[in-house]
Amino acid sequence: MRRRRYPSDTTAAEWALIEPLLPMPACQTKIGGRPEAHPRREIVDAIRYVVDAGCKWRALPGDFPPWSTVYKFFARWTAAGVVAVLRDQLRRKIRTTVGKTPQAVAVIIDSQSVKAAETVGRNSRGYDAAKKINGRKRHLVVDTRGLPLLVTVTPADLHDSAAAKEVLFRLRLMHPEITIVWADRPYAGKLVTWVQRHLNLTIKTVSRPSGTSGFVVLPRRWVVERSLAWIMHARRHARDYERLVQHSESLITWAAVTLMTRRLTRG
Repeated sequence: MRRRRYPSDTTAAEWALIEPLLPMPACQTKIGGRPEAHPRREIVDAIRYVVDAGCKWRALPGDFPPWSTVYKFFARWTAAGVVAVLRDQLRRKIRTTVGKTPQAVAVIIDSQSVKAAETVGRNSRGYDAAKKINGRKRHLVVDTRGLPLLVTVTPADLHDSAAAKEVLFRLRLMHPEITIVWADRPYAGKLVTWVQRHLNLTIKTVSRPSGTSGFVVLPRRWVVERSLAWIMHARRHARDYERLVQHSESLITWAAVTLMTRRLTRG
């Protein structure tokens, strides 16, 4: 048994939350399969280490399972939607523990442009002229407590209003109970009418008060901005290194899952 020495390692209480939400090992199913060579907890700890420390997969410390094994589990769970299940179940648990309904009806959306490493291909990156960033853009949707419902990664040159159509379409399919979306001014204009007509959603924009300068705490919007700041505490997300967009989205979700498990276990 590996001695847990890293800040990103799961505690016993965190693992008790995560383990039941992971898919059953093949060897325990009716079809059967070979027993897994490494404990699931070691795999999860290794993924969380990559996210927290920001290292390469190949640079995983030797006390973890082989990096190739960890990466295969990460890619398999990403493709199967396992990380999304973790996110959604933990979010519902937090909401019910604070007296909220399991499902949110009001959400906040915002985006964040980050530089992309040389491992990111031209087909999934772009230049955000407003932020002067060559890379990718993260679109995050959270509930009123800052808990994530959806993350989508696009090239940085894609305007928020254009990306929002895909983001909100996916959100509507996953969460038909949502009625109101709070957003920044770039989400205004024709998008408001399109979303109301095609998705039956209401977008309410929150703009900066006229005549103000510098940092201003804006109603509703500060919640999603805080969530983006929380995600940036994980060093892997200071820059986008992932070749595949879906892997970028998955690692962002893993950072959110870590935050939620710690919130549940530490009160």
